[in-house]
Amino acid sequence: MSIRLGINPLTWTNDDLPSLGGDTPLETCLAEGREAGFDGFELGHKFPRDAATLGPILERHQLSLVSGWYSAELLTRSAEEEIAALTPHLELLKALGARVMVFCEVSRCVHGQMGVPLSHRPTMSDEEWTLFTERLDQVAEHCQREGVQIAYHHHLGTLVESEADIDRLMAATGPALGLLLDTGHLVAAGGDPFGVLERHAARVNHVHCKDIRAEVLADVRNRNRSFLEGVLDGMFTVPGDGFIDYGRLFQGLVAHDYQGWVVVEAEQDPAVAHPLTYARKGYDHLARCCDEAGLALAS
Repeated sequence: MSIRLGINPLTWTNDDLPSLGGDTPLETCLAEGREAGFDGFELGHKFPRDAATLGPILERHQLSLVSGWYSAELLTRSAEEEIAALTPHLELLKALGARVMVFCEVSRCVHGQMGVPLSHRPTMSDEEWTLFTERLDQVAEHCQREGVQIAYHHHLGTLVESEADIDRLMAATGPALGLLLDTGHLVAAGGDPFGVLERHAARVNHVHCKDIRAEVLADVRNRNRSFLEGVLDGMFTVPGDGFIDYGRLFQGLVAHDYQGWVVVEAEQDPAVAHPLTYARKGYDHLARCCDEAGLALAS
């Protein structure tokens, strides 16, 4: 049994708040990520979106394309319209060998709005849940036929945020839809990532590892702060720098024979949290957890 360790460029430059790391070149992100030990990157806003350009860049750094975020709007678009909208993204992932698509419904989301507190995150009516999951199943089945499985990203400030939301999503959809288990987002939403893994291991096809600084999370919740304010306050960090038990997580991955990427994804201000230092810290911690759990690292 083996996994691969990847990283998201959020350590260097932020998609939701482009001013963070705005002057950091893509080449710096890739070179430092490889130097820290990672085998692959997820997409970010500085990445070229055509395979002919991006492929050689990644190859030069001896990196694989892990996946890439897609913002869905299935509450306002039909399944057919969503498939048409995501096709260029799907084709890029296919061309460069990625096998999962990070997929999140962003209708009415608040995580990109500085002044909107997390307590104002959107919800769906029963009728909207039915519409959403029916359309999502259609899109997931299409992507699976194309050789890329959706990894649904539960996310703070969106329609699928809590542990209960995840359970409802999994119950209402079929096996074509995979689940991205994001430890940081789930813990910050008050959920239990170990319980979610235990219940939905057969659907988990991608893992994001961000750690939480407990005192900052408590302050964000107590002062009714927004997601972006939480990022700037330092709510998130890399594995091993917060309070989430990644040793326990990797034991769970072993128990359920997880095969795939585990990705460090930790939104921080790079002017405060030196990117290469934190990339190394995250890699080293997860590598130790792999070793202790008996997981081999593939490359």
